[in-house]
Amino acid sequence: MHDDRRITEQRLDRFVRERILPAIYGRAIPLQLSSWDVPGEPVPAAEALRQIFTPQEPGTAWGKAWSTKWLRLQGEVPQDWGMTDSTTVEIIVDLGFNSDVPGFQCEGTAWRSDGSIIKAISPRNYHVPLKLLGGGQSVDFYVEAAANPDVAQGWSFAPTPLGDKATSGDEPRYRLGRIAVAELNETVWELNQDIWTLSGLMHELPVEMPRRHEILRALERMLDVMDPDDVAGTAAAGRAELAQVLSRPAYASAHELLATGHAHIDSAWLWPVRETIRKCARTFSNVVALMDEDPDFVFSCSSAQQMAWMKEFFPELFVRIREKVKAGQFVPVGGMWVESDTNMPGGEAMARQFVEGKSFFLNEFGIECQEAWLPDSFGYSGAIPQIVKEAGSRWFLTQKISWNKVNRMPHHTFAWEGIDGTRLFTHFPPVDTYNAELHGRELAHAERNYRDHGRGTMSLVPFGYGDGGGGPTREMVAAAHRTADLEGSPKVRLGTAKEFFTKAEAEYTNLPVWVGEMYLEMHRGTYTSQAKTKLGNRRSEHLLREAELWCATAAVRLGEEYTYPADELKRLWRLVLLQQFHDILPGSSIAWVHQDAERNYEAIARDLEDIISHAARALVGEGDQQFLLNAAPHHRNGVPALGAARATTPESGDSPHPGVQVDELDEGYVLDNGIIRAVLNRDGLLTSLVDHASGRDAIAPGHTGNLLELFRDTPNEWDAWDIEEFYRRNVTPLTRADAIDVERSPGAVVVVVKRKVGASTIAQRLTLDAGAESLRISTTVDWQEREKMLKIAFPLDVRADRSASETQFGHVFRPTHTNTSWEAAKFEICAHRWIHVAEPGYGVAVSNSSSYGHDVTRAVRADGGTTTTIRTSLLRSARFPDPEADRGEHTLELTIRPGAEIADAVEEGYRTNLKPRFITGGQAVEPLLSVSNPAIVVEAVKLAEDGSGDVIVRLYESLGERSTGTLKANFECADAVSTDLLERPTEAPGVTVEEGSVVTLVLRPFQLVTLRLMR
Repeated sequence: MHDDRRITEQRLDRFVRERILPAIYGRAIPLQLSSWDVPGEPVPAAEALRQIFTPQEPGTAWGKAWSTKWLRLQGEVPQDWGMTDSTTVEIIVDLGFNSDVPGFQCEGTAWRSDGSIIKAISPRNYHVPLKLLGGGQSVDFYVEAAANPDVAQGWSFAPTPLGDKATSGDEPRYRLGRIAVAELNETVWELNQDIWTLSGLMHELPVEMPRRHEILRALERMLDVMDPDDVAGTAAAGRAELAQVLSRPAYASAHELLATGHAHIDSAWLWPVRETIRKCARTFSNVVALMDEDPDFVFSCSSAQQMAWMKEFFPELFVRIREKVKAGQFVPVGGMWVESDTNMPGGEAMARQFVEGKSFFLNEFGIECQEAWLPDSFGYSGAIPQIVKEAGSRWFLTQKISWNKVNRMPHHTFAWEGIDGTRLFTHFPPVDTYNAELHGRELAHAERNYRDHGRGTMSLVPFGYGDGGGGPTREMVAAAHRTADLEGSPKVRLGTAKEFFTKAEAEYTNLPVWVGEMYLEMHRGTYTSQAKTKLGNRRSEHLLREAELWCATAAVRLGEEYTYPADELKRLWRLVLLQQFHDILPGSSIAWVHQDAERNYEAIARDLEDIISHAARALVGEGDQQFLLNAAPHHRNGVPALGAARATTPESGDSPHPGVQVDELDEGYVLDNGIIRAVLNRDGLLTSLVDHASGRDAIAPGHTGNLLELFRDTPNEWDAWDIEEFYRRNVTPLTRADAIDVERSPGAVVVVVKRKVGASTIAQRLTLDAGAESLRISTTVDWQEREKMLKIAFPLDVRADRSASETQFGHVFRPTHTNTSWEAAKFEICAHRWIHVAEPGYGVAVSNSSSYGHDVTRAVRADGGTTTTIRTSLLRSARFPDPEADRGEHTLELTIRPGAEIADAVEEGYRTNLKPRFITGGQAVEPLLSVSNPAIVVEAVKLAEDGSGDVIVRLYESLGERSTGTLKANFECADAVSTDLLERPTEAPGVTVEEGSVVTLVLRPFQLVTLRLMR
């Protein structure tokens, strides 16, 4: 037989485009329009509906960027419309969409006149069924139209002013399209779904497969029997020709895809948080409307923050959502406050993501999420398995690892082993998207791509428009039903994530294991972009630690004289957790988002400083003695951990340490405090750094530390997100100082170095304190560069085959060599407060106060020694999505500590991030608890969430070795129990309560423990 496939396929495409699609809506009548333009930020519906609406001409331009227009739609439906079994009446509203980027352009929300929400109006979901308006033949409702600009601009990554309301312009960005009441021909609509499913399947089948040709000929017969001049009248006949090929059952061994509705709504990204709130309302109203039509449809919603917004701003919709939760259709998943970044949040913050998220879902819906749900975060810390398990969850889902540029993950279903040995059942959907439409192409890819055939038989498919919201459509649900049991296709079944995980876990028992972090081989620049956002996060985490510690201490020590501010602390925690969303903290959002984040961080700091001050003053009472409040988990200057006492510091006038000597030589300066000796040349570069205990020089021969390096930073795409390896080939070392000076005081010597590079100025303060074991370096930059990256380098005389980087509740080792493509891909890595390199018997630690990006390289010198270089990334200057990213003044602090072990690095990290806090009062403050072994680090002290007044202590083994010790409560303690993160009793290996106030700890490496000390 002659091969006429392409002829028939072309015929089909044109017939669908020119005949079927126009016939879906038969008759249509324009509606009468009136409008009101919101003068500023969006207003609640109740306020908008009270305004005076003036006549609105159809087809007019509207909507400067980020503005809102309210439309009133009125008209009458002819009596004979929608009277047959195959027709119904809908209102179609085109706000000026294009169909390419749902969620990234103008959107609307339909409202009834009583202020209740109907559903969304969006590019691929622009219909409103007449029955949703309350019945009758009259049309009278409102559309809240949001002129959100398309910041993505076709993903050209070109700088755009659209991300800042102040620069986005006043010109209208859209033009109203057809707004009419129309008669929907359901038979034509169903025929279009039949064709879409079969054509998609056909194109994925091999040409030599009979099934492909069977579908082609059925489609050809359909084209033959239909009259192009009477599509509505012949659609039923066309469907009949396709019925047989649609009824053929799937192969017995076909892969099973559990499809769960989803809308990955970024809580901020190319739109501000205020718009995300409206996006959620649009999406969730769509979802609820779909559920009313199809009881089989199930939707997975992952963010407690988004549900909290619905409760606050859209209470009527929230009531409807709660009803669908009870019906099992609207299903909370994930159990986190937001889908956060997992690389940069601190340990306690990651724990609180689950505490707040799971608690909200439990309290509001009676649902405990069992899966962690992070499809789009930019890599996954090796600490996550333990945190998820400690939160009482069992499973983990991600999708983003499919973006890896070099190495492909070897499994789709596997056990993920964390840094402490915890294993977590993990699934990585082979469909390679969290925005599936259930097209034949996606389904076939999921089946072909699945790497665990022969062991597992099923995978998960989250479907629905996401990122900018929208969610599933009725077309997607129709596709799911048609592919439930269809020859040549995987079997698609609508269901919940829990159903998938339960069945997959039962069938696939001998799982392969992935150990350690899941490093994303993209988006490495997110460790550095938007430095002020990162500084705000780090500062907020540590202020929250201090606030909870001192408030809990005051509540226990003072009893009824002091009230623990539980509600205020929860509010502030939730605000911090929101900023950790995976497009806010990573610095990958528009300017508006980061301006909001910086304002939030300022307010958080102000409120927490007030809380800390109030609690501290209550604790120390009246007096004229100066006390150091030591919130660190290690003693500091004679003050015990977690307590307050007079400090043996130069500030207290009672220092046991000698002062700092400084000698000025022709070649530079020598600083020595009897513990370390630092030599700086006349350009402020560190030529030598010796700790007197070992006598070793940490700086490699022939090299200089404190070397600022300016790199060209022009990634191929995703500017704020990505750093490409080739950045290293274009570097300018900043070796010359414009000025250098020395400042002396009784307790410290400071070398001040000033430099200029391009349009930027840099001032550094290198400080050696009396009694300090590290050199402090504060770098203040007026940063005016574009597409450049600033790093600070320390070439060390250390033969290190791996580096250690702090992560949540521990640290992760990474090779310094590039033997394999997996290692070579990690050319930029994330570390929290410190990074450490060592050879047996000697190491060096570099700590920081707000940086996360680092790289570690190694080279063998001519003398046979090895130079291991630690670089901390300080600043970037990407131009998309924020063209002014990071421009302005920044202060970035770090320390370098020679002769340091891991324990020293841990201590140095806390010391750098918990600055000395002095207060004047009348009495010292005994710590609420004491831990005998400094390897066991107390991460949080707070009062219990249940309001009982019990003290909650979170601690972890910090050195990566088996550590033993005791925790003693220094207050009247009735009993102690171990709990999970949600403070529910649980068994914790190695935890033994000796008596009410003493707990014996025998902890495995990096083990995380939560204790409830009952008062």
